[in-house]
Amino acid sequence: MMTSVDADLIRVLADPLRLRIVTLLAREALCTTHLVEETGAKQTNLSNHLRVLREAGVVETEPCGRFTYYRLRPDVIASLAGQFSELAERARAAADNKRACP
Repeated sequence: MMTSVDADLIRVLADPLRLRIVTLLAREALCTTHLVEETGAKQTNLSNHLRVLREAGVVETEPCGRFTYYRLRPDVIASLAGQFSELAERARAAADNKRACP
């Protein structure tokens, strides 16, 4: 049984630009150039966010000539979603539980 939701992964995905990147990569693999066009972010800023996502295991890379394509790892997102589902189930099961005040 899960004891807590992966807080580190939530912190990684909590950044609005990283969440936008993940949302874009859910549709298709993209290179940094595409992501700059889609987000309007500076290339260096975007590269830093992609590094964080890669180190967290959320995205993987695929070299293609002089470009690097980024692809979302759906298993990581599904695992996090499963953790939230388990948390919701526990909350439903404990809906009538109430600790007495001293």
